[in-house]
Amino acid sequence: MSANHELPRVVRTKGEPYVWMCSMGLAIGLLMVVGLLGLIVAQGVGVFWPDNVAQITLKPGGDGAQSMVGGRIVKEQRNSDQSGAIEWQLFTGNRDAYGFSFKFVNAADIARVDYPRDLLVIERMEYGDAIGYAVALEAGGVTVESSDPQFSARLDALVREADERRGKIERIEKGEIGAISAAMERAKRRGGSLDELQARYEVLAASAGKLRELQQAATLRYRLVSGEERSLPLGQIVDVQAPNALGTFAKMGCFVHNAWTFLSDEPREANTEGGIFPAIFGTFVMTLLMSIAVMPFGIVAAIYLREYAKQGLWVRAVRVAVNNLAGVPSIVFGVVGLGFFVYLVGGAVDEALFKDSLPTPTFGTGGIFWAALTLALMTVPVIIVATEEALAAVPRGAREASLACGASKWQTIQRVVMPASASGILTGLILAMARGAGEVAPLMLVGVVKLAPSLPIDGTFPFVHLDQKFMHLGFHIYDLGFQSPDSEAAKPMVFATTLFLILLVIVLNLSAILIRERLRRKYATGAF
Repeated sequence: MSANHELPRVVRTKGEPYVWMCSMGLAIGLLMVVGLLGLIVAQGVGVFWPDNVAQITLKPGGDGAQSMVGGRIVKEQRNSDQSGAIEWQLFTGNRDAYGFSFKFVNAADIARVDYPRDLLVIERMEYGDAIGYAVALEAGGVTVESSDPQFSARLDALVREADERRGKIERIEKGEIGAISAAMERAKRRGGSLDELQARYEVLAASAGKLRELQQAATLRYRLVSGEERSLPLGQIVDVQAPNALGTFAKMGCFVHNAWTFLSDEPREANTEGGIFPAIFGTFVMTLLMSIAVMPFGIVAAIYLREYAKQGLWVRAVRVAVNNLAGVPSIVFGVVGLGFFVYLVGGAVDEALFKDSLPTPTFGTGGIFWAALTLALMTVPVIIVATEEALAAVPRGAREASLACGASKWQTIQRVVMPASASGILTGLILAMARGAGEVAPLMLVGVVKLAPSLPIDGTFPFVHLDQKFMHLGFHIYDLGFQSPDSEAAKPMVFATTLFLILLVIVLNLSAILIRERLRRKYATGAF
């Protein structure tokens, strides 16, 4: 190689560093999203796993006596003071006995940690879980000691009976008595007789009262790890588990049972216990009503702006206003919904149709219908913009071919343009659903509540109750995280509820995506 021969130089484009910066930013963003989702999944799924329960023996104090504490080990951390000692956070349960549910124990004070197989976790209707050892079972004047071989089978049978009675009580009070109460309200408006309805009400109330007495007839005596004995009516027990005695497959069965219970039950104890079914149902119904309300308005407005309106200053101003609406804070839409839908429209409906119920409002207060319309108003700009872009993407040749064959403009839009742009329109609906399902601020003003006594759709005439208040997963998360009387106890429920809110949004979006892909394949042609 000659000395004068020069190697070719690599020419770098001027913007190449910015490309690498953009890719690095994208990678960091993806890692943050994946990390956040991973945290939510790990914390949310862990709520349902039956962790082992420890019995911790502390070192003797100044009086030479040892004390014991029991509970689930939640986490291990360094003390916040200057010593920096390691401490364990325990979920001790038994809030009615101790006045707290969590306790911090210094690792240096621990003498021994055991996991007794007979240590029970008792899920209760009130005061959270109880943790202790079974002592005796008292039912029908018969006492069965915990040492009896038939004790566990007898306890499980009585707990199942109590659970069945609880379901009967709920069906009587919320179903049959609720239907009679609604019928009595209608009879009062018409001026009819209430004697027969009152008699049926008293019979059902007496039946529910007898069932409640049976719930208190049998009791379980148990001993806390610290030594005190307490009694608990079986009617207050939801479930009893001995997690230390369970194998891996048995724990997997408990995991499935706990997850299903969380999905299908109603909340208890200021929403920190129980399930989230009313919130799931309310979120689903509200999102469905919002989608039904927003689609016609958004599509019609987009068709007019794109196909019929004369393009000029006025149309450009309308488009700018629509784009600006997408950036308005959601709480502002809540105030608009409260003032217009609830007070103005709802008040007019009450004056026209429910005058006999006044001053108690029917539609003149927050409800799921007004909440759905408020979110529809908030998401309609998304539908308009997406629909306009989808309509504009249809080739001009397809329109001209349809017109040349003798079709009118509306027939062309209906049979050629709309089918070809259906996938783009559904994309806008997916975006609107994703935003609407997770909104909380406007719902706090127009219908969402901490605990709804009944569902907006049930078996009571007229079956669909658009005036009812409802529960929502987003507000449920807010209530658990910021309004709960015991924030530490509510933390697992926050992650679990967040996980199911994400799953609900994914299911709704996947359903819309599958419909979109089916329409795209159906109307896919060489022209489009």
